[in-house]
Amino acid sequence: MKIALAGPGAMGLLFGGYLSQKHEVTLIGRNRERMERVRTEGVRIREADGAERVYHPDATADPRQVKEADLVLLFVKAGESQAALESVRHLLRRETLLMTLQNGMGHEQVLSQYAAWDRILIGTTNQGSYRLDEVSVCHSGLGDTFVGAASGDVGRFASVAEAFRECGFPCELSGQVRGMIWNKLMINASSSVLSGILQVPQGYVAENEAAWSLAQKLIREICAVASADGYPFSAEEQIERIRRHLQNAAGGYTSVYADLKAGRRTEVSVINGAVVENGRRLGVETAAHEMIVELVHAMEGRERNG
Repeated sequence: MKIALAGPGAMGLLFGGYLSQKHEVTLIGRNRERMERVRTEGVRIREADGAERVYHPDATADPRQVKEADLVLLFVKAGESQAALESVRHLLRRETLLMTLQNGMGHEQVLSQYAAWDRILIGTTNQGSYRLDEVSVCHSGLGDTFVGAASGDVGRFASVAEAFRECGFPCELSGQVRGMIWNKLMINASSSVLSGILQVPQGYVAENEAAWSLAQKLIREICAVASADGYPFSAEEQIERIRRHLQNAAGGYTSVYADLKAGRRTEVSVINGAVVENGRRLGVETAAHEMIVELVHAMEGRERNG
């Protein structure tokens, strides 16, 4: 399979590296020097046990160098989706699949401006990765990847799930992928965003009484909104699941942490903001998430002005 991956950040490097084992993968990024390093040096992935391996996808800062793709995979930040899709528009032919594994919710509305609904795949992954340097990442979390179709007809995309599985990523097709996305938001919109605001590793959120109290409030609001959306979750079960996750990945850092530390805009609008938006649509109170969205945006402004 010919795969064009737009967004070679921590997760993009991880997926691009692994998928290059059996497929023709090209990473598309904006930094010409960095893409040249990836092309010549490869992608170095450090596993949780300390083992390292170098993978060799192709890479370019000029999307026009990529002539065709069976699958275009989007890993850019939510605010960069439109620009990234414009840059690869020439690849989006009638037979090309367009897939997002981005954080948050609601990306299919943007993707539908560039591809027919029956060619759009939406998914979520519980794999974890953070950058060590420009061409190296730490594979910090293992987990399943779930893929669904925007049109609801998932069966015809079995080859995509198989492509992921054969390269080392457990992957399942799901007719209820929106529920899987809600499931991932439980972590991203609670403990992950708090670790970013507090600028601490994930384990701190579970260990600190005040931080964990805030996380539980956020989790309960997400469960209420998801249940109103037709995807019922037990708040107590989710709280226990997330506590175990934090204990198992105590030293890990999140994308919100990295973005705020580097002075970049975050994806809070499609993470906690998605909880707020759906809460308003469904008549569910989301006061804690509203405050988190405003707080993170205030921190973004401080970083830009500082």
